[in-house]
Amino acid sequence: MTEIKSLIRTIPDFPKKGILFRDITPVLKDPKAFKKVIDAFQRNTPTGIDKVVAIESRGFIFGSALAFNLGVGFVPVRKSGKLPGKTIKVKYDLEYGTDTLEIHDDAIEKGDNVVLVDDLLATGGTALASCKLIEKSGGIVKKILFLVELDNLGGIKKINNYDVFSLIHF
Repeated sequence: MTEIKSLIRTIPDFPKKGILFRDITPVLKDPKAFKKVIDAFQRNTPTGIDKVVAIESRGFIFGSALAFNLGVGFVPVRKSGKLPGKTIKVKYDLEYGTDTLEIHDDAIEKGDNVVLVDDLLATGGTALASCKLIEKSGGIVKKILFLVELDNLGGIKKINNYDVFSLIHF
């Protein structure tokens, strides 16, 4: 996985001063690297999964490819107001304020075994809110998959009650 890690660009001071942004787009444009990521996610996905749920927006890229490979449904987690129709919502805390995540109310059936996918684990707030959303819908979070985990931000502490796999650590 060192070759995949070497493809991830670090961009200083983006989106604001003091932030080191981990840019995954070079992994996406390299078909062999992208395939390795999806293959690693598939190897780390438990059997018996009914749905892949992915977090807006880069999580969609990995989650939809994984769902296709597994032959299961794909469910997008979106920010408030982005999905048409009836939704289930969860409010969560940000560093300064709150935000809301949603899924369609018919996206997950009671008892569905779910794997949650996102590109990056930072502080863990979005991942935890997404887990709550899945559980509120009646789903069971069987695994959470990340391409990148930023270890120094400690996001894993918020979701340590779940089975988590991170392919790359910074």
